[in-house]
Parts: sequence; structure tokens; C-alpha cells
Amino acid sequence: MTAQRLTMTIAGAFVLVSLALGHMYGQFDITKFGWSWLLIFVGANLFQSGLTKFCLMTIILKKIGLK
Repeated sequence: MTAQRLTMTIAGAFVLVSLALGHMYGQFDITKFGWSWLLIFVGANLFQSGLTKFCLMTIILKKIGLK
């Protein structure tokens, strides 16, 4: 598995986990973000990565030896 594929897998896992936590603990009220902050963070990083082609997670994974 390449570093880029693993990065996308990790980002998808964070989105799914934060959705599950938000659903279990009822934190999706419009006035309370709760676990939604994790979704916002991951989404913003994915958006930024798509525009600038800079992804810290991919760089870290390449440094530990992934292709």
C-alpha cells in the first residue's frame, strides 16, 4: 500500500469514527459541534491537501518507509 492510499484510508477512518461517536453521544446539534470538530479538521485538511498537494500525513508515512 502506498503512503497516499494509506493517508486516504486513515482520513476516511477518522470521518467514520467521528460520525459514529457523534451519533452515539448526540453531539450533532447545530449549536454544539462536539465530535463534529474532528470531521471539520479532517475535511479541511483534505481540501487543503487537494489544492496545495501538501499533506503532512503522507510525508510522515513516506519517512517511515512506505512508497
